[in-house]
Amino acid sequence: MTDESYIQLAIEIAKRGVGNVSPNPLVGCIIIKNDKIIGAGYHEEFGKNHAEINAIESSNGSVEGSTLYVNLEPCSHFGNTPPCVDRIIESKIKRVVVGTLDMNPLVSGSGIKKLKAAGVEVKVGVLENQCAELNKFFFKYISRKIPYVTLKAAQTLDGKIADGSGNSKWISSSISRKIVHQMRSKYDAVLVGSSTVVKDNPRLTVRLTEGRNPRRIILDTHLRLSTKYKIFQYNVDKKLIIITSEKSRKNTAKINKLKSLGVQVLFAKENKKRLVDLKSALEQMGQINIASLLVEGGGKLLSSFIKENLFDDISLFIAPKILGSGVDTFSNLGIKSIQKSFRIKIDNVEKVGDDVLIELSK
Repeated sequence: MTDESYIQLAIEIAKRGVGNVSPNPLVGCIIIKNDKIIGAGYHEEFGKNHAEINAIESSNGSVEGSTLYVNLEPCSHFGNTPPCVDRIIESKIKRVVVGTLDMNPLVSGSGIKKLKAAGVEVKVGVLENQCAELNKFFFKYISRKIPYVTLKAAQTLDGKIADGSGNSKWISSSISRKIVHQMRSKYDAVLVGSSTVVKDNPRLTVRLTEGRNPRRIILDTHLRLSTKYKIFQYNVDKKLIIITSEKSRKNTAKINKLKSLGVQVLFAKENKKRLVDLKSALEQMGQINIASLLVEGGGKLLSSFIKENLFDDISLFIAPKILGSGVDTFSNLGIKSIQKSFRIKIDNVEKVGDDVLIELSK
């Protein structure tokens, strides 16, 4: 097998950590000796051993003189665990093949330098694009301290996410809805506005597939939302978060009631429209280790993320239906001409059930 083949295998193994390692990266590791795999491991859970350590400790026999394959540069600093680079050197591994460098300022090439200084042969940049894509959540979070943001919407062919009465059930197919639940399990948090809670009464949990529930976040500028809705009643895992205005600190009665229901309350700045400022909200999320965010809000919230250029990509489910009137997916962006429209790149198009899923990025 080639270096590329082993790094591809490391990528696939790394995916087993989805939903369990954030805000750490997804990492898989393979150890080869005499053309045979003698060890393999992945980062299984935040705070526990890194992939390289698991691979070394799982090895069948001595790893001395072997080649280690890993999709992300081994760490060289003390965090929740000791540096992986030190263990690699101590184990007398001869060669290390790395998919991509780590964008963490605490690593960022220093792991490679330390390995080379110890006489280890190092090769970097194998399947680099695939390795970077695997950890796009981590790379943005570690470099900017705010989560990677995906906007998700289900719309008709003519761009409506609900009819004139605000009813959106069900625009998309059951297969599309299952995919959305799979997406929720991969993101640290799901975000909606308070108006979506009132109109749709969602749970925002994972039910149509296996996977862990994300944290659920509601933007409620003035803490006016009633706690009668499902999202409060199904908060048994205590993962519900309300982000409100700094001015709401005075509303101690409501804050205490929310906390008694297991709700975490965060405070953000207000924007000029006296609503929660989205950038400030993202910064608050970053402070509690939310590295990835799926926005499932209504047209106003989706449009605000577009207008303020605070998103990274879009997942758009298009159903073969035409309403003619209703609630637009995106509106009020302040764009007056085609020349000034947002330019979005189409990354993938596929048919899911009766619908079409278009994945786009900036």
